[in-house]
Amino acid sequence: MTIAQLIPMAINLSMALMVLALGLRASWADAASLMRQPGLLVRSVLSMNVIMAVVALIMAGLLDLHPAVKIALVALALSPVPPILPGKQTKAGGTTSYTASLLATMAVLSIVIVPLGMALISQVFGLGVSVTSGKIASIVFIGILVPLAIGILIRQFAPILAAKIDRPLSLFATVLLIAAFVPVPVKIWPQLMEMVGNGTLIALMVFALIGVAVGHLLGGPLPDNRTVLALATSARHPGVAMAIAASAFPEERAVIAVVLWHLIVSAVVCIPYVKRRTNLHKASQVGTP
Repeated sequence: MTIAQLIPMAINLSMALMVLALGLRASWADAASLMRQPGLLVRSVLSMNVIMAVVALIMAGLLDLHPAVKIALVALALSPVPPILPGKQTKAGGTTSYTASLLATMAVLSIVIVPLGMALISQVFGLGVSVTSGKIASIVFIGILVPLAIGILIRQFAPILAAKIDRPLSLFATVLLIAAFVPVPVKIWPQLMEMVGNGTLIALMVFALIGVAVGHLLGGPLPDNRTVLALATSARHPGVAMAIAASAFPEERAVIAVVLWHLIVSAVVCIPYVKRRTNLHKASQVGTP
């Protein structure tokens, strides 16, 4: 097996382990909690898949970007929550219940939302892109739903074990993800550098900032829910986004480059927001019995 084959396997494994670690802190009631809150569910879908899709389309129409970049922007707007995000959401004060439920619910809905959304957008704007439900289902089931379910089952039947392996597993997954991503920029360095001065980074920055603002506003009256939805709206699942964009540009390395830049830009853009929400959450806990 070559290094080129090992890298995506390691990335997918690390993301699955991150979701598994979240499951170790959650219950079946947590994973299904969003279904018992229809108002929050509607606002979550509106924030992540409707408003951001419109934003991506406007940016794709106004900015002179590479076609692969335009497709990637739209793909990101339709993609579910990335597995690397839940840890940041909970550290910033988000509840495990909403975090786990949003991850699971949006993963399931993406099986329908992504193909329908891309079909509609392709027909209206002539983008010529399609993606099957089966392709999306394989990504979200293997990378999100299965590891989340395994984590919940371990917590249900072996709670002491779940508490012991939660932090070490999260740390290992993070280290593995970093190690797996290190060779990627080297492999696509020319494509990454091409996007520095052509407006792509600005577009991704605007996308992330708008995502934070939209998610925060639609998160509802509870501060912790606002935090979770803001971060989820600004960052998206890289595997789903690349699957969509690669259907139109199967040999285009710009697809991988723009998704990688999205992960970097969204993480940097969210730093001030995460710090502020973390401080506010800690302050609200002072004096709480």
